[in-house]
Amino acid sequence: MADTFSDREKGFEAKFKLDQETEFKVEARRNKLLGLWLAEKLGINDSEKDSYAGEVVAADLEEPGVEDVVRKCMADIEARGASVSEDDLRIKIEELTSEAHRQIVGE
Repeated sequence: MADTFSDREKGFEAKFKLDQETEFKVEARRNKLLGLWLAEKLGINDSEKDSYAGEVVAADLEEPGVEDVVRKCMADIEARGASVSEDDLRIKIEELTSEAHRQIVGE
C-alpha cells in the first residue's frame, strides 16, 4: 500500500514539474511574440526585432507575473512616442498567451 502512495506522489510531482516547465515555456514564447509585435509598432528595423524580442523576454525574469514586462514595454512605447495604450498592450498579452500555449502544446 505504501508503494501505491509513493508512486502516486511521484506521479503528482512529475506532473507538477511538467506543468511548471510548460508554463515557463508559454510565458517565454508569449514574451517573444509580444516583443516582435511591439517592435513592429515601435518602428524597429527588421535586423533588430529579434534582439528587441529578447529584451522583452529578459524583462520577465525580474519578478513573478507580467508587470515587469508591462513596465518595460510601456517605457519603450513612451520613449518612442508610439500610439499603443496600456490596455492595448494587456489585451495583446492575453491574445499572445493563448497563441503561445497553442504553439508550445502543439510542439
